[in-house]
Amino acid sequence: MKLTKRCEGLDFPEGPIAMADGSVILVEIRRQTLSRVLPDGNIEVIAQLGGGPNGAAIGPDGMVYVCNNGGFLWTQEDGIMRPIGTPDDYVSGSIQRVDPATGRFETIYDSCDGQPLRGPNDIVFDAQGGFYFTDLGKSNAEYVHHGAFYYALADGSRITRVHAPMITPNGIGLSPDDKTVHVAETRTGRVWSFDLIGPGEIAPPPFDMPGRLEVTLPGYQLLDSLAVQADGKICVATLMRGGISVVPTGGGAVDFIEVPGDPYITNICFGGADMRDAWITASGTGCLYHMRWPSPGHRLHFNG
Repeated sequence: MKLTKRCEGLDFPEGPIAMADGSVILVEIRRQTLSRVLPDGNIEVIAQLGGGPNGAAIGPDGMVYVCNNGGFLWTQEDGIMRPIGTPDDYVSGSIQRVDPATGRFETIYDSCDGQPLRGPNDIVFDAQGGFYFTDLGKSNAEYVHHGAFYYALADGSRITRVHAPMITPNGIGLSPDDKTVHVAETRTGRVWSFDLIGPGEIAPPPFDMPGRLEVTLPGYQLLDSLAVQADGKICVATLMRGGISVVPTGGGAVDFIEVPGDPYITNICFGGADMRDAWITASGTGCLYHMRWPSPGHRLHFNG
């Protein structure tokens, strides 16, 4: 499979969205922007969002919904940029709604049941127009917050905590039939699945497990954001190893597709007429890559 660099010079890209016009909307976490990569590789800033814009998705109203983690401290070593903690000016995380045409944005959620959002990370919309998102938590040298995943309405009227606690929940996605939500945990290298019995409501997990375990990756492999194939397999960005792990549901061998030169492969999305155009963010080196994927991705409910 041929890997093609669409652009470089991005400042820790994440949250790619493949648009119908051939552009890719994504966030630049360190630059604190929602940006657009044009088909010729040029980069345009849509909005300066502050904090740490992380995951992004198109909602039913055509707006871009952004998980803002509130910001990171950063370091660079051997040409690789990476986050290392929480800055002194951090206040909270939030969910922001951005007009991609004008760049105007607003914060629609920054708390749930009186508890501030810590570090919203990844987001996916269901067929009803509500969205699930993960909150990774925040950490420094002395503490790590427990994480959770949430369900919220796009109009800002309701947010609920679906499942907690979790250990650094990061990537989140829905099965093609919308009956299962998948969540990847960064630090444990695990992918969990939860059966849905209604919008934002999961079936009770087993008493001895926090969910249905799909995989625990061996060695030091940390999991980031994810996307789902049309056949239901879970494509999860895999840090340190540097690539995409393709996880079958219900057991089976995990395939791995390497993206050379960057241990911080953070996300993947699908687009194109046949949904086999894969866009991959190499965040440590600030690049966006394109690849023709072996299997079509699942088409999201809303896109631009």
